[in-house]
Amino acid sequence: MHRRTTPRRKTCRGCAAVEMAMVAPVLLLVLLGTVETCRMCDVTSRLTTAAREGARLAAMDRSDIVAEGQTTNDKIISDVQGFIASSGLPVDQATVVIAEMDDPDTEFDLDDPANELGLFQVRVTVPYSAVNPLAPSPWDQYLLVGRVVFRNAQASMVQ
Repeated sequence: MHRRTTPRRKTCRGCAAVEMAMVAPVLLLVLLGTVETCRMCDVTSRLTTAAREGARLAAMDRSDIVAEGQTTNDKIISDVQGFIASSGLPVDQATVVIAEMDDPDTEFDLDDPANELGLFQVRVTVPYSAVNPLAPSPWDQYLLVGRVVFRNAQASMVQ
């Protein structure tokens, strides 16, 4: 019987390089997708925090917070926009809405006595293309949303 004298490894020279060339693009796409998903979750978390801070202000005794001639809705919207700007998000493309909980298209007036103890939502939206300038054009219409529901009740602060 004749035995082969050359090791079997030599016949597969370069196999690892070929396999890496085939697998690397898939691994790169998975890595980039994971990074982008984490960034979208971070932006959504920032928007939700901004909405929560605005809604929390609405639930406080706001007699000393709201300036003369300013509505509570305007004060909350400007504070939420300030929070968005301090978070590093584009405030010029952000939309802040204070709406009925059950009907997101109907504005909720926080100063209206008829709305006392009513549920309202603060919704903050930013287009995906505003936080990722490299986003492909079909993603322009995708909105990142932060939303919080609170009760319109003015809690007094105890000092």
